[in-house]
Amino acid sequence: MTETRFLDTPQGRRLAYHCHAGRGPCIVFLGGLKSDMEGTKAVHLDAWARAHGRAFLRFDYSGHGESSGHFEDGCIGDWHEDTLAAIDALTEGPILPVGSSMGGWQALLLARARPERLAGLVTIAAAPDFTEDGWWAGFTEDQKRQIETEGRVELPSDYMEPFTVTRRMIEDGRNRLVLRAPLSLPFPVRAMQGTADTAVSSATALRLLDHAESPDMRLTLVKDADHRFSDGPCLGLIEAAVLDVLGAPA
Repeated sequence: MTETRFLDTPQGRRLAYHCHAGRGPCIVFLGGLKSDMEGTKAVHLDAWARAHGRAFLRFDYSGHGESSGHFEDGCIGDWHEDTLAAIDALTEGPILPVGSSMGGWQALLLARARPERLAGLVTIAAAPDFTEDGWWAGFTEDQKRQIETEGRVELPSDYMEPFTVTRRMIEDGRNRLVLRAPLSLPFPVRAMQGTADTAVSSATALRLLDHAESPDMRLTLVKDADHRFSDGPCLGLIEAAVLDVLGAPA
């Protein structure tokens, strides 16, 4: 595997990344909350793209993995800026984002910011608007008061260590919502969702399918798959979705 490289962004952050050249569109993996570019899906897709001669990019948002900063200081908007900086500096021509969980939200924000760059989109347990519809909507009154008065609250997770949600994350998330206004995705979209996912519900996947405007959008529900979506069959489904969007034979 190639050595980690670093990109200095216009916002003064330092992003760790791996990329390699190949046929386009460049596949760009967008990871989830508190995940990093060494996760199973990111590394698997990198190796798959290399084996198929495809251009590929994976990177760590600020406060994640090997990139600069602390997770608790970040928010959806910061990670959106990181995504744009990586795309603009490290890729050329058409791209195919593959967004996992929070990375699915980032992919939708990317589609809104750079629609002319996207050849298509693949999402895995996409979690658009989760700061509002998941966190804030699920907070108790005590937790909401704690966010307002102390600026943070601790949350448990089924898929990672307990982590801190800050008032900045909540307030910034409200400025990045994608399910409250028209969402144009004028290219092929392949979405995947596990029915045993306890972090993102199938209802969220169906809501996105219903809300988005796309000429060719398909949702695949996978019975008993969880949020990680990273066992052998699920990784095979991700490969197939990428090939489908690229128009290549499976």
